[in-house]
Amino acid sequence: MFLLFDIGGTNMRVAVSHDGITLGAQKSLPTPRDFDEGVETLSRIAQELCDGNSLVKAVGGVAGTLDTDRNVLIHSPNNGGWKGKPLREALEKALGVPVRLENDAALAGLGEAVHGAGKGFSIVVYFTISTGIGGARIVEGNIDASAYGFEPGFQIIDMCDREAGYLEARASGSALRKKFGVPAEEITDEAVWKEFEQTLAVGIHNSLLHWSPDVVVLGGAIAEKGRFFSVERVHEHATQLLRVLPTTPVFKKAELGDDGGLYGGLALLSR
Repeated sequence: MFLLFDIGGTNMRVAVSHDGITLGAQKSLPTPRDFDEGVETLSRIAQELCDGNSLVKAVGGVAGTLDTDRNVLIHSPNNGGWKGKPLREALEKALGVPVRLENDAALAGLGEAVHGAGKGFSIVVYFTISTGIGGARIVEGNIDASAYGFEPGFQIIDMCDREAGYLEARASGSALRKKFGVPAEEITDEAVWKEFEQTLAVGIHNSLLHWSPDVVVLGGAIAEKGRFFSVERVHEHATQLLRVLPTTPVFKKAELGDDGGLYGGLALLSR
């Protein structure tokens, strides 16, 4: 039996797979702020889901930047209590099996590339627009090679604001809450969302120049569930900004929802 997990900035999802191909039972709960509590919680849920069956391997994603060994979380705005801790080693000790870690957005991107909206495209760029902004480049069904992973949410889009001039500080759920004092899903002013989409398009435009994809997949709670958010308008704005490349790639909404990272774990099992 295989264990799959997705440790996000807000929630943690855990699932098992009996065959390494399909998802089995799963559970979702708030991500503990404390590292030790988080490891204990994941281990406990794993035992419940395994129901007496033996684990062979665990694969999962975590919100934040991992070190080159994919062991220690070196940056995580929403899981600060996990920063600097040997996450992979702690999980291997708690679970008793080998553990493979990746950034949560990269794993969700892999899931969408292999099983979801990016299926059939050679080069997929995935953005998650949720509490924060993450993303990755997937090439021929594999997370593209990198030293520390990808952090498109921290690209600078306003040099005049050195404190909050990066994309995530302007176009994410946490940015909206900080500015308006309410969760993104409670904001109904269309003018706010149009400005949000224009800002997001600037960051995606920059990533088009860096990554040159065949398709851009937008996932996360805001992109997938937002009543006033439009993937089509983001595509229009990015097209208006694009001057160098001859065409803008296809933009698609993610198809796997909250299970994107778990499907990415399934894909990573065979790689």
